[in-house]
Amino acid sequence: MRVTIKPCSVVKPAEPTWSGRLALSELDQTGMTTHVPTIYLYTQPSDDWDTVVQTLITSLTTTLVPFYPLAGRLSTITGGRLELDCNSAGVQFTEAYTDVKLVDVDDFLESPLLNQLIPSVDYRHTPLEETPLLLLQVTRFGCGGWSLGFCISHVVVDGQSALHFISEWARVCRGELVASPPYLDRNVLRASEPPMTTCSSVVHHEYVQFNPPPILIGQSSDKNERKKETTVAMLKLTETLVTKLRNKANEIRTSEKDNRGFTRYEAVTAHTWRTACKVRNHEPEQPTSIGICIDVRSRMKPPLPEKYFGNAVVDVIATGTSGEIVSKPLGYVSSKIKEAIEKVNDEYVSSMIDFLKNQQDLSKFQDLQWIRDDGGPFYGNPNLGVISWLTLPMHGIDFGWGKELFTGPGTEDAVDGDFLILRGEEEASGSLVVASCLQVRHMEEFKRVFYQSIED
Repeated sequence: MRVTIKPCSVVKPAEPTWSGRLALSELDQTGMTTHVPTIYLYTQPSDDWDTVVQTLITSLTTTLVPFYPLAGRLSTITGGRLELDCNSAGVQFTEAYTDVKLVDVDDFLESPLLNQLIPSVDYRHTPLEETPLLLLQVTRFGCGGWSLGFCISHVVVDGQSALHFISEWARVCRGELVASPPYLDRNVLRASEPPMTTCSSVVHHEYVQFNPPPILIGQSSDKNERKKETTVAMLKLTETLVTKLRNKANEIRTSEKDNRGFTRYEAVTAHTWRTACKVRNHEPEQPTSIGICIDVRSRMKPPLPEKYFGNAVVDVIATGTSGEIVSKPLGYVSSKIKEAIEKVNDEYVSSMIDFLKNQQDLSKFQDLQWIRDDGGPFYGNPNLGVISWLTLPMHGIDFGWGKELFTGPGTEDAVDGDFLILRGEEEASGSLVVASCLQVRHMEEFKRVFYQSIED
């Protein structure tokens, strides 16, 4: 399978936009410094291919006018922080072709072709100030079908904001007007002036960029675990299996907070954590943690403005020992996850923002041994990081030639312990997919235990 890529072009807003330096919030400064890859696959369009490409480009230039920050570039300022230069430098657009047919790709999520359909970012040879914040690749298949792959900077937007842009671009491509312009003022998530010197009743000892996740007993660092070969698998859960896991979790509730029952995310994440602890063969006293990403838009008082455009997510950590995670009921493990999630409220987020503002130099934390090259923490053995895309408006994106056949994440940059929970291909069915990255030596056993223990 081969993808032929044409020289890339730069697409800029169709008309002049505001120019200048846009301050980023503290939550923008703490995310992954890389781009997040996503893919959409479509059947053959009704128009000829040249018309499709030109329509996509023309509508993109129009959509970039209200979404002009995406056409800018990042730059570094004092204290290791970043700011956004709104200079209309443009986004990268690439056209490509492959002789593969959509029907030849049996499982899109695990196809080796998948990551060739998504543009790559050359971080080593391209300075930060020259790196596009949005890169797009449109690929035509041999059958006439096509794909849209994109990478978008996680410093500038989170998943909700990225998909807000994609959905509005699709709307404009269909010949309509932008329905919901982005809310660009990030001051609603800025620290107080001056920032609080204390965090009231909230303590952020768990903040992962400043405190290392547990390492394996007997080791002095996670360096050995990082070197081990990894692989990716997509574990499909039918609605029946998801229901079984929720029922299992809700058999035993450990506190009054659990009376309303555990969500499917909490139950599936707990099951994933238990399974990983089992197959990694930890000692019972092995500390283990799980990183959870929380959208705070509706948790603030007042809630953030509708269509806030930026990062509005925080990471929280649930911890335990491998022995208790494996031996205790699923409801016990689910309660640990629920407890971590429910402490994220307005006070928690505000104190975290002030806590980050009080850090004189954020750059020193990027060099710590538990931080990955992309700026995020390493959640490999004995830990996990489980992100939910269940609430993201990914589906039903129609650029004028029909809704997508498939959408999902790119997997090229996944590392040990990275997990992502997605809605299944049949959106209304209640099925889920757990995108999993583990060391090769653990994956086959993980898949076996993952399914078998649901039925136990």
